[in-house]
Amino acid sequence: MDLRAEFPSVLRLAVDWAVARSREVQIHGIPLSRGDVELAQSVGVARPELVRVASVSKLPVPVDPTLRTAALQTGLLGPGTAGLTLGYAILLLRGHESRRLLSHELRHVQQYESAGSIAAYLPLYLWQIVEYGYVDAPFERDAREHEVPA
Repeated sequence: MDLRAEFPSVLRLAVDWAVARSREVQIHGIPLSRGDVELAQSVGVARPELVRVASVSKLPVPVDPTLRTAALQTGLLGPGTAGLTLGYAILLLRGHESRRLLSHELRHVQQYESAGSIAAYLPLYLWQIVEYGYVDAPFERDAREHEVPA
């Protein structure tokens, strides 16, 4: 798939998918503990009381074939993925929960806050991944720089 050419259509699908998954976690996820609120604040989250975390046996993968292909091709979702942040919703792969991973995902929450919404953040984030690759995307580098030791 040529992600540069498909970007506008993939982006619309991605935003809809992310908003729907975020709503699910907001309903079923758990709020941050007191210590995790402090961790969130330390990485710049302004509204940690809005964050919800869900521990899952498997991270969700889009059903739409175009979106699923894009997510797997870019490395956003795949065998090495242990966490996913969608606005104030964080999904952590069961058995991989750690302060390091949580701080990384909380930094993504801060990035979403700075952008203003899922719909405002995803175009920036996804374009960075298309342009630089997942590992070198500026938002990913920033999240890694804010990780705390496990």
